[in-house]
Amino acid sequence: IIIDFIDMDDPEHRRQVLRTLEKALARDHAKTTVYEFSPLGLVEMTRKRTVESLERQLSETCGQCGGRGTIKTAETVTYEIFREITRAVRQFDAARLLVIASSKVVARITDEESAAVAELEEFLGKSIRFQSDDQYLQEQFDVVLL
Repeated sequence: IIIDFIDMDDPEHRRQVLRTLEKALARDHAKTTVYEFSPLGLVEMTRKRTVESLERQLSETCGQCGGRGTIKTAETVTYEIFREITRAVRQFDAARLLVIASSKVVARITDEESAAVAELEEFLGKSIRFQSDDQYLQEQFDVVLL
C-alpha cells in the first residue's frame, strides 16, 4: 500500500503521521509494516492478507478455460482434430471415423473446412463423419474409429 502525502514538507507533521499510522495499525490482527516517508512524500506499508480476497470468495474457476482466461479458437481445435485423425489412422486400422466435438467446432468444420475434410478423406481412404454434442466444451473432442 502506498499513501501519497502531497505537499507535507514539515518533518514534525511527517513524524506525527507515522506515529498515528503505527498506533492505528497496532490494533490490526494482521502483520503490518510501515516504512518511512520517501523523498517524494510517499509512505509505503505492507499488510499480510489473512483471508481470501473477495473475488476468490465470490467466484470459482471457469469450467470452460480452467482458469486460464482463454480458450482455443474453433479454428485451432479444427486443426488439432485433423492432426488427431491422421495420427489415429496411422496407428490403428478403421474403416471410417466419427468425430464428436462442440457444435461450434463441428459447424466450422462443415461450413469452412469441407474441402479440407474431402482431401483428408481421399488421402486416408476413410470416410469421416462429424457429430456435435452440446455437452462438449469448445476444446473438447473425440475421434472414434469405427
